[in-house]
Amino acid sequence: MEQIRYTQRICGDKNKINNFLEDKRVGALSMCDEYGNPYVIPVNYIYLNEKIYIHGMGSGKKNRIIETKPSVCFTVFEEFGTVVDIVPCKCDTSYFSIVIMGKMFLVKDINEKTQVLTKLVEKFMPNFFKNPLSNQFVEKYKSSFDKMPVSVYCLSPEILTAKENPIDMEHMFKNMKQI
Repeated sequence: MEQIRYTQRICGDKNKINNFLEDKRVGALSMCDEYGNPYVIPVNYIYLNEKIYIHGMGSGKKNRIIETKPSVCFTVFEEFGTVVDIVPCKCDTSYFSIVIMGKMFLVKDINEKTQVLTKLVEKFMPNFFKNPLSNQFVEKYKSSFDKMPVSVYCLSPEILTAKENPIDMEHMFKNMKQI
């Protein structure tokens, strides 16, 4: 894989990367279907044990693609605003982004699947449910749409790159309409 050329923007701070991935809620999952067509969808995710986990219905385009072509790219980013410069073409964007490449696979182990679904519920609805999910519940639960068991997928990063252009409050654009 090609290395990041803009080396000044590389972030190698493992704690910052882990905290960012744990905190964010949505990433873009990029795949390539059997015809070579790109397919990118936003998905909720959790970052657990240095892996990305997603869930969804037990059927559909995403499932079919992952089954036949498990190589994926997963991107999470946040844009903080525009960095100004006296030269228009030197204006920039303040951001943090992570790109992960690897193979995604269906989680079959019921303990891992239950743990992931429990963590997803905790992340997106903290303190809403009193009890964690049980293996028995997860084994029996079916999607109301396709009546299939809910799928949980895992992406174990083979390549992870992080880039950032930190916020520089002195040079951030302030829209006069917003002031």
